[in-house]
Amino acid sequence: MTTFLLAYQSLGVVYGDLSISPIFVYSNIFSGKLKLSEDDTEVFGVLSLVFWTLTLIALLKYIVIVLGADDHGEGGVFALYSRLCRNSKLGLIKTPIAAYEDFPVYEFQTPYKENRTSLMIKGFFEKHQRSRIVLFFIVLLGTSMFIGDGVLTPTMSVLSAVSGLRVKVPGLHENYTVAISCFILAGLFKLQHYGTHRVGFLFGPLQIFWLGCLSMMGIYNIFKWNPAIIQALSPYYIYKYLKVFGNDGWSSLGGIVLCITGAEAMFADLGHFSKLSLRMAFSALVFPSLLLAYMGEAAFLSKHKEDFQMSFYRSIPGTILKLFTLFHIVTVTVWPLYDQTNLADEIFLFYSNIESIYWPVYIIATLATIVASQPMISAIFSIISQCRALNCFPRVKIIHTSNHVHGQIYIPEINWLLMLLCMSVTIGFKDTTAIGNAYGLSVITVMFVTTCLMFLIITTVWNQNILLATLFAITFGSVELFYLSACLAKFRHGGWLPLVFSLIILFVMTIWHYGTSTKLAYELQNKVQLDSILNFSVGLVRVPGIGFVFSTIPDVIPPMFCHFITNFPAFHRIIIFVSLQTVALPRIPLEEHFLISRIGPKEFGFFGCIVRYGYKDSRGEFCEFEEQLLNKVSEFLLLEGSNNVAKGITSEADCPCDLLVNDVSSSDESNKNLMMEISEKMPLRDEVMELLEERKAGVAYMIGHTDVLAHSSSSFFKKNMINLVYGFLRRNCRQVAVALRIPRASLIEVGVQYRV
Repeated sequence: MTTFLLAYQSLGVVYGDLSISPIFVYSNIFSGKLKLSEDDTEVFGVLSLVFWTLTLIALLKYIVIVLGADDHGEGGVFALYSRLCRNSKLGLIKTPIAAYEDFPVYEFQTPYKENRTSLMIKGFFEKHQRSRIVLFFIVLLGTSMFIGDGVLTPTMSVLSAVSGLRVKVPGLHENYTVAISCFILAGLFKLQHYGTHRVGFLFGPLQIFWLGCLSMMGIYNIFKWNPAIIQALSPYYIYKYLKVFGNDGWSSLGGIVLCITGAEAMFADLGHFSKLSLRMAFSALVFPSLLLAYMGEAAFLSKHKEDFQMSFYRSIPGTILKLFTLFHIVTVTVWPLYDQTNLADEIFLFYSNIESIYWPVYIIATLATIVASQPMISAIFSIISQCRALNCFPRVKIIHTSNHVHGQIYIPEINWLLMLLCMSVTIGFKDTTAIGNAYGLSVITVMFVTTCLMFLIITTVWNQNILLATLFAITFGSVELFYLSACLAKFRHGGWLPLVFSLIILFVMTIWHYGTSTKLAYELQNKVQLDSILNFSVGLVRVPGIGFVFSTIPDVIPPMFCHFITNFPAFHRIIIFVSLQTVALPRIPLEEHFLISRIGPKEFGFFGCIVRYGYKDSRGEFCEFEEQLLNKVSEFLLLEGSNNVAKGITSEADCPCDLLVNDVSSSDESNKNLMMEISEKMPLRDEVMELLEERKAGVAYMIGHTDVLAHSSSSFFKKNMINLVYGFLRRNCRQVAVALRIPRASLIEVGVQYRV
């Protein structure tokens, strides 16, 4: 039952983009030099290309194969790269090994037996640093193209639907359609803060009704206009089409690729659903409905060659009218109490209202285009969250819109930026043909990047025979390269737009990752030895309370802390060095988040804490984080003491110190009872009671306010990238304290400058 429910919900969230493609595919294909002739060669050839593209790419590649390469339920380009980083060590994204200690869910070994090919590929990437850099750039290119696709999808979908007004209002100026499109786009992005689950629930029934309309329209048009259109499913017509039309036929491939827009979003949105539910919804409803719609529209075009610019909308009134009339005739015929003499009058009245049929279907089509934008917007939120967690995107505000599904998020800055970009493209282009050229290039580029990553997944993660991986790459890669070449040929006619978007996003992501990695390398190289702190111990003052010192490097003392005590020789009696680490897994069980260790001698009161998050995990409220961390430190002390006596505590449930941080404002009598309970049950009770007392004295949070500058001896390029670009991004993104939700009243920011 759960699978059926997820399959239903996926219709409103995942498949909207695929489902509205019949509105603009044929009009975009025949908008260039390719025109409809007396025979049906071009119609049959185009339909055959659409059918086999949908079957090979959307059905076989994504539904059957790529969905199986999920990263613990997560999909998308970054999820594939995460698996390669974790399983095959092919990536640049690395987490300190300390973050993986005692971590049962981490996959140190792949479940497949290593073969010779896998070892050779891994050895090549390990030996050649540049190969890992190239792979990383390919992943960032695919990710940036996907984000750029998020600008084009709402624009193309909404503008295509609104342009249908010209069928009934031929004199409507394009400025009015642009204004209406911008109004609809503003409403669409305004809805996003309600969350994916609410939007999906709202759009689900509409999407089912839309797919039903497509199916009925397709069936009617096939039997009404050209039943022989079914012959176009033969691949022979592809060969004939390309042979007859040559360069014009090849150029039209840029329009045909629009029939698979949304296939990559189907994989990227996997985290919201299950593989079985997505496969069920696509195979049982989406794919048959699309196939019928394309066949029906092709049959209509074969008899109405002058209507190719608005073929979808021009086929609506007669189609829907005939279907409803047929239903009406059947109803009045079988209904015994109905007055049969009124049958002719009813049919005449129904036919006389033919013009009114257009508008309800037009409204449904417009609403369906709004649904089509949702999967891409949701996927962009998800992918940017992944990039941010893996230090490939500046810090942004992430709001979790669901208490049950952690993957459903909303990013305000990205949402409004997308809205402004969509409106700018709509106002600037005003033409679905040019936007379609740009749309096709971004879509096929992301798909080709996925094919490249899947080759590495098949060989190094699944450890399958290289012949199987090569067959996959040649079969799908050759088709995608064929389409990519046609899209690149339209570079001057709108194809430049996604490249501009992707290059800007790629530049930002690359500089942010480079700057963050350089900063981390500097801190690792200049980490403070414990002996340096001990040398200061004579003149240091220990004040009551607990100090959380945030560091990017686990289990070491950051340079910022040494800088602090050098200028202000005092710190708290208990210091916990906290390192937040994002590992190459989507989610981590709550009980595995914290890894506690002791730093230095016992009397110094230094502890190290590695807090491990998956790239899809929610950080939660900071008060909950503090409570969980102190409970884990208490549990660590009790376990440390029990090792000298007996193995008594194995989980947090066995620890009597849960009360330790739950009610710090309770009465002294309650605290005395808690201390007596600890003293009776566990060794090291003095340290646990000291932790309780220091918690009552107060908690402070110390973070570094770091100014990263290139060294004076650095190259001109590095100085500009670090000082100007990376510095600008750091100053204008969300600050660390705000991102971590640290209370301002307890915050200590230490200004420090790094010369990297």
